[in-house]
Formats: sequence, structure tokens, C-alpha cells
Amino acid sequence: MPKLIKVYLQQIAIGFALSALFTALLVYFDVVGLRGLLLGSSDGLLGLFLIFFFNGLVFAGVQFAIRIMRMGYEDDDDDDDDRGMPVRGFDPVPVRISDRG
Repeated sequence: MPKLIKVYLQQIAIGFALSALFTALLVYFDVVGLRGLLLGSSDGLLGLFLIFFFNGLVFAGVQFAIRIMRMGYEDDDDDDDDRGMPVRGFDPVPVRISDRG
């Protein structure tokens, strides 16, 4: 399996694990009465799953994006300076202004 696919699956697993933790904390601390809504409704389990699933999609996407953006920095083993072309600093030139009214 290619390295990028392994990284993607790993980040998805981390994202959904974070989503499970986040959803559990939302229900445990009863944020804005969420526990009462979930337990008091016949569709509470569906709502709980949807909260978990959609937060998992967001967290997995963010995890993958952060991992991909950091890949260049982790594998950077060259010693040269990556600042690009040097910018020449120009010295100011005095300009005389004559007063010829």
C-alpha cells in the first residue's frame, strides 16, 4: 500500500477517535441540554451518530491537512537556505528641491 494511503487511513482513525471523545464530552457535560435531547427523543441515537460522524469527517480532514502540510518540514534534510532569491536593499538618494517661486 502506498505511503500516502497509509497516512490518510491513520489520520482518519485519529480524527474519528477525537470525534468520539468530543461527542462523549458533549453528552457528559450536557452542553446546551444535548443529553436531555438525545435521551428524550426516539431518534436520539440517530442524532448521536450524526454528531459523531460529521465531527469525525471534520476532524479527520483537519488531521490529514495538518499532516500533509507538515510532511515537507519533517523530511527536509538539506542544509541550504530556502529563502529564495536575495532582495537587494537600495540606499536612499538625496534629492534637492530648489525654491524658484
